[in-house]
Amino acid sequence: MASDLRARFLEVYSKLKSELLSDPAFEWTDASRQWVDRMLDYNVPGGKLNRGLSVIDSYKLLKEGKDLTDDEVFLASALGWCIEWLQAYFLVLDDIMDNSHTRRGQPCWFRIPKVGMIAINDGIILRNHIPRILKKHFRTKAYYVDLLDLFNEVEFQTASGQMIDLITTIEGEKDLSKYSLPLHRRIVQYKTAYYSFYLPVACALLMAGEDLEKHPTVKDVLINMGIYFQVQDDYLDCFGEPEKIGKIGTDIEDFKCSWLVVKALELCNEEQKKTLFEHYGKEDPADVAKIKVLYNEINLQGAFAEFESKSYEKLNSSIEAHPSKSVQAVLKSFLGKIYKRQK
Repeated sequence: MASDLRARFLEVYSKLKSELLSDPAFEWTDASRQWVDRMLDYNVPGGKLNRGLSVIDSYKLLKEGKDLTDDEVFLASALGWCIEWLQAYFLVLDDIMDNSHTRRGQPCWFRIPKVGMIAINDGIILRNHIPRILKKHFRTKAYYVDLLDLFNEVEFQTASGQMIDLITTIEGEKDLSKYSLPLHRRIVQYKTAYYSFYLPVACALLMAGEDLEKHPTVKDVLINMGIYFQVQDDYLDCFGEPEKIGKIGTDIEDFKCSWLVVKALELCNEEQKKTLFEHYGKEDPADVAKIKVLYNEINLQGAFAEFESKSYEKLNSSIEAHPSKSVQAVLKSFLGKIYKRQK
């Protein structure tokens, strides 16, 4: 069933791509069409597609099990793909900023020999595909302006979150004492939670004819879910099995403002704090090993387990308090997907 949904979702990608590759606003040549075609295939459909697929899931739940028309499935899929396009735009540019080497198990786009810094312009093109898709398929909808507004606002929030993250870890200004739970929360809220958790549900709500202003609690719950998700991610980066999570964690080496280091600062005695300050953010595996030993000494795994169960309880009771059963179903489905995940 899930693979069938995914296959249908990918068919919509192909349709959107072919529309973009003959967009009447530009005079295409074979070379330009080929470039964008290759760039899209490399960057857009390669991930887990969770964000995109959850627009369709959420819309279905809001429709309370009524069968969706082909048109509804197509439109929900198109919005899902807009989120995947947004993600691709962020990742292409993030990888250049971070000077990364791999992404989703392949070289970063800018590392491809003939690409290099052209990747910056490709990022801009990815960003500009979103309003092209929205214009073609949603122009006549009552919620068109709200959709444009939503994507613009979430993009601004995400870029601002990325900014806080970047300026907190400026080379030569590496200072652990700046790191705190409120800072961690702000970075995650803006950089990840809005576009990964709130945006897919907001798209589904707009399609279902709902007014986003009337659902402030939904936004709060989803932002908190996004924060919970990122803390899990921070935890798995250090304690997850690389086979399961599909990557080797480097948060310690990268001096990341991870929940683990922030919580460790809270739990450490002065002696342990010294070790943390001395060895965190160093490339040497011996330094990394020392941090991991310290994490075990202060029982960070226990602290995480406590955070996980408390968050789950809080999220659940916020969801239960929501007046609409169909909105509750959407939120519960999200929570069910991420609770106690291993990857």
